[in-house]
Amino acid sequence: MSSEAQQASDSSDVQNLEFYLQHSEEQEAVLGGVQDVLPGQFKRIAAGKSSLDVLGVRSGGGKMDAHMLTLLQSAFPAVPITADIVEGRSQLTDNFKALIAKTPNLQKIPFVWHSMSSEDYEKQVKAKGDVKKFDFIHMIQMLYFVDNLANSIKFFHSLLNNNGMLMIVIETAHDGWDTLWKTYSKELCGDSISEYRSSAEVITCLKSQGLKYEEYDVPNTFDITECFNPASETGQRILNYMTAKDDFSQFSTPETRAGILDLLKNKCSVKKGDRVMFKAKMSCIIVHA
Repeated sequence: MSSEAQQASDSSDVQNLEFYLQHSEEQEAVLGGVQDVLPGQFKRIAAGKSSLDVLGVRSGGGKMDAHMLTLLQSAFPAVPITADIVEGRSQLTDNFKALIAKTPNLQKIPFVWHSMSSEDYEKQVKAKGDVKKFDFIHMIQMLYFVDNLANSIKFFHSLLNNNGMLMIVIETAHDGWDTLWKTYSKELCGDSISEYRSSAEVITCLKSQGLKYEEYDVPNTFDITECFNPASETGQRILNYMTAKDDFSQFSTPETRAGILDLLKNKCSVKKGDRVMFKAKMSCIIVHA
């Protein structure tokens, strides 16, 4: 793919992501879910430390990073904080920087930007040999995109300081996303997501590596009623995102499209009045150093 084609593809992916986040309120659900978990964990990881180093992996536009960094600052106002951000999509990094520019408390934090994928960051760190350690690393809704799940978890866990924590947020096993992507894995897995994973695969990796962890539920549903109206642009764009396709209406065969829609309505969702609410519960997994 040429650089121009790659940029166009990245731009389309970012637009689909932002449209989905706007309509699903997923980030609000995650923030609500971690609100009770993080203060106690932050108190634990910060004990006795004179500075705190944070790493965000595939942080996107920075909304959740901003919230968590603000929580950390408010809990430890006298402790200096640094933030390293790994994000390969330049448009989202620009959005993040714009968010910092209008958020005074974030301007007190020195940011280091790594404009690359998590796997390229891993290669760079290993090549340099000068490894920066972190007290808090978060990987929110991004482990679908790595080639080797076990290696990625092992590497980022190795970057933790004493008492540090790795926070993974991922779709819960046996809920809507897991049902959709595992039922239609052959049709849906492709360039961006080669192998779908849920909390089940992550926990299997953690157990096999002997890592100590805790799992917390992040409840979430979102309205997909419009997805069943072929004339609805909103519905089609949500379907594009949910299936990781540029155009769901042109995707595969009519039978496959019909099968996916039937699965979405009858196995992946619940009815709420006349609305179809997709079951999108997530797991917040805290992994200890």
